[in-house]
Amino acid sequence: MKEAIPAKSGSVPSDAPKLSQEDILSRFTPEKHQEFMRRAISNSAKAGVEYKTGGAFGAVIVATDGTVLADGLNHVVAQNDPTWHAEMHAIRQACALLKTPKLNGCILYTSSEPCPMCLATAYWASLDGIIYGATVADSKKYGNFDDDFIYEQFGKPVADRAISEQSLLRLEAVEVWKQYSERTDKIDY
Repeated sequence: MKEAIPAKSGSVPSDAPKLSQEDILSRFTPEKHQEFMRRAISNSAKAGVEYKTGGAFGAVIVATDGTVLADGLNHVVAQNDPTWHAEMHAIRQACALLKTPKLNGCILYTSSEPCPMCLATAYWASLDGIIYGATVADSKKYGNFDDDFIYEQFGKPVADRAISEQSLLRLEAVEVWKQYSERTDKIDY
């Protein structure tokens, strides 16, 4: 099994080079991409229909050599955990397997377009690409998952968002960040 490509220390998602759709699609044959997507869709059927652990969301993380590193199923209902999305599950599993918080070189296949949390996590994990099946609109129409509402919140000023947000004790919090920045043994991801 090929490992994920190591990230350089100090790199952040905004520093990562963008891979084109063609770069991602040329990595494997169309048949292999379809195989991985069908596996993600099968995981969605397990989660949403067969095991009834959560919404019909499934995912797969694939390394550059085509090795499936992790499968993910939605377990929100079964675990009473709003973060246990299929993409999060697969990312956690792949990171644990590779013993790294970065999945450079890997592709996330997901049965439905990622929610904002899963999309953000894909960026933090430095995935090379995301290939999805159903759209956000499909998830809303057939499952009442309203990701559009959350995406809209990010575009609003903090004061106008649906959940009240305000800063408190900023200077004290920043002091801890200053101490953290001075550590010589930290790993910047």
